[in-house]
Amino acid sequence: MKEQPATDSRIPPRSRALDLLRQMIRIRRFEEKAAELYSAGKIRGFLHLYIGEEAIAVGAMQALRPEDAIVATYREHGHALARGTPMGPLMAELYGKANGCSRGRGGSMHFFDASRRFYGGLAIVGGGLAIAVGLALADQLRKRPSVTACFFGEGAVAEGAFHESMNLAALWKLPVLFICENNLYAMGTALVRSESMTDIAAKAAAYGIPGEAVDGMDVLAVEAAAKRATERVRAGGGPSLLECKTYRFRAHSMYDPELYRSKTEVEEWKTHGPIVSFEGRMREWKCLTSEDLSAIEAAVRAEIDEAVAFAERGEWEPLEELTKDVYTANVNSET
Repeated sequence: MKEQPATDSRIPPRSRALDLLRQMIRIRRFEEKAAELYSAGKIRGFLHLYIGEEAIAVGAMQALRPEDAIVATYREHGHALARGTPMGPLMAELYGKANGCSRGRGGSMHFFDASRRFYGGLAIVGGGLAIAVGLALADQLRKRPSVTACFFGEGAVAEGAFHESMNLAALWKLPVLFICENNLYAMGTALVRSESMTDIAAKAAAYGIPGEAVDGMDVLAVEAAAKRATERVRAGGGPSLLECKTYRFRAHSMYDPELYRSKTEVEEWKTHGPIVSFEGRMREWKCLTSEDLSAIEAAVRAEIDEAVAFAERGEWEPLEELTKDVYTANVNSET
């Protein structure tokens, strides 16, 4: 297992740094608005926020091409935004409206955008791993030079699907990049309470594939590591595992009383969060001004306002379409 330095020392061009910062702020503000709307009763069901982990989705997505496939977890708002799905259909999906990206049937945990090869948003812990292996197998059989990136949390590592997927992907040399977002708590269970060996990147060695750990709060470090791994996968080297060490600043979900960790711990992590730390570095590099930041915030605020308006304008799915796409025969007949 190769350990990645906490910080990538290379300074990106100013326009590129601004774009990375903009993308992370865009995800952060979208989710803050989603939390506000949830509390107001506009959004129902479950809501799992990605706040604190933005550097992973934004950094990793820089290594991927439009033809690559993405599979994410139920904490996938950031991945969908970073992939390029417009904000309006995502907000409408949270509302449950028919103009949502999954026609309002999936909600927060089931964002889907086939046009961008974004295959979930999946509610089951570890549920995306086997799907990613299947997508990669299809690409391999069709001789398409695509990579499937599979995001999952460290809680999924305890699932059998993790080991089965790693084994098959290695055995068949499938083009899969496994990206573990290790935020230290599987719901309310600390990693040290569920894993006998907490070095997740090292687990790759059991399957004969490369594993690397990286600072998941550093967008440049994630980007660099993802590019190294993706290039190897794309070249036919088989799967790779990337462990991004991160922290979520919000509770597991909106219903979580968060009794398993202290406020002091959360506040300490916030001091070196992905956005605040990258802003600080950009100011050190003299490539970020207060005017830049104000412009980014204003543009994101306008985009969110339009997304909310798009969702508010959306229609509910007609009742007569309730059973549409339900895959069973004679759904209305008595058995």
